Amino acid sequence: VQLQASGGGLVQTGGSLRLSCVVSGTIFWINELAWYRQAPGKQREMVASITNGGRKNYAAFVEGRFTISTNSAKNMVWLEMSSLKPEDTGVYYCNVLTSGSDHYWGQGTQVTVSS
Repeated sequence: VQLQASGGGLVQTGGSLRLSCVVSGTIFWINELAWYRQAPGKQREMVASITNGGRKNYAAFVEGRFTISTNSAKNMVWLEMSSLKPEDTGVYYCNVLTSGSDHYWGQGTQVTVSS
C-alpha cells in the first residue's frame, strides 16, 4: 500500500491550497481516510477525516476553513484549504485506517503560509 501526497506549497496568509493523495495497492476495507499535519517541534495532529460512510470530522482549529473529500473508489482523498494562516504551516500527511486497524501513511507534503 502506498500513499502519495501532493499539492503543498508556499502561500500568503489568506490563500488557498488543495492537497491530493493517491492511495494505491490492495486494501480489503478502508475504515477512514484522513489528513494529519506536523509543525516543526510539535506532535503530529489530525486535521480532518472521512469515514467509509462519508462522515467527516474536523479538528477544532479548522474552523470551517478546510474540506476533506474522497471518491467512490476511496483511492483519492483531497483537502481543500482556504483562509490559510501562518499557524497552518507544517508537513501534511494523508492516512488510511483499515478494517484491521492498520494505519498507512504518505510521505507528506509541505505547506508554508507566510505572514
